[in-house]
Amino acid sequence: MARSRRDRGGAESVTEQVDGGLAELRPDRDRPRGWTLLIDGAPQSHVDLDDPAFLDFSYQRRLGHIVDLAGPPGTPLRVVHLGGGALTLARYVAATRPRSTQQVVEIDAPLVQLVRRHLPLDTGWRIRVRGGDARAGLAKVPDGWADLIIADVFGGARTPAHLTSAEFVAEVRRALRPGGHYAANLADGPPLRFLRGQIATVGTAFPELCLTADPAVLRGKRFGNAVLLASDAPLPVAELTRRAATDPQTGRVEHGRALRDFTGGATPVTDATAVASPAPPAKTFD
Repeated sequence: MARSRRDRGGAESVTEQVDGGLAELRPDRDRPRGWTLLIDGAPQSHVDLDDPAFLDFSYQRRLGHIVDLAGPPGTPLRVVHLGGGALTLARYVAATRPRSTQQVVEIDAPLVQLVRRHLPLDTGWRIRVRGGDARAGLAKVPDGWADLIIADVFGGARTPAHLTSAEFVAEVRRALRPGGHYAANLADGPPLRFLRGQIATVGTAFPELCLTADPAVLRGKRFGNAVLLASDAPLPVAELTRRAATDPQTGRVEHGRALRDFTGGATPVTDATAVASPAPPAKTFD
């Protein structure tokens, strides 16, 4: 059952138990129709119903840059989102690339219902939300269908192990068209063993890779998000670097020799050896 409490600004927070924990939709005091989705107190997504092209979280802005650079400006894309949350990136694609066709795979059906009730999608957007496991949903995507696949899947603030393996990445490659892009939101902290292993793993399927994140995360100074971008074609590294450098929270892009040095000889993981991403340290989201 959903519960509401009034924020000091007048809008009401909404809390509801979903499969992934206690979900809260918290009003944004600075944006009249802005909302943050939290699961068990951990921020997951931000949505502005008046401006779906606004991306508040740093990692979502980095994913937004990738959406912008995945094809000529404004042209429709075919996008698969593994993990839905508040559907922030699906809204962004629909707003910035009208007539795009999108598939969202989200395992938490009660969360989808909560988001649909309180943060409804525009009826003209071509967004189909499927329930179920992300890897099982990906298997239903036809060969070469997608221009862009975005993986942003967290259960209990951790990416499930079966979405981190070379076999999973091979499925991603199968579903992408030649020249398509794969973007994964990854979370790790010192000593960055998980992140380095993911770079090596994605490299088993894609020859072109780059990584963008807060410099402090890349230096192993703190826990945080990093976005890994992969393709079988050259990546827009120069423009991505420029955009990351001018973000409100400045990001850095690693590519080529620097990325290989960063990976440091890490080995790919398989279904037999994969583990979930590390849990955030206590008080990460306080």
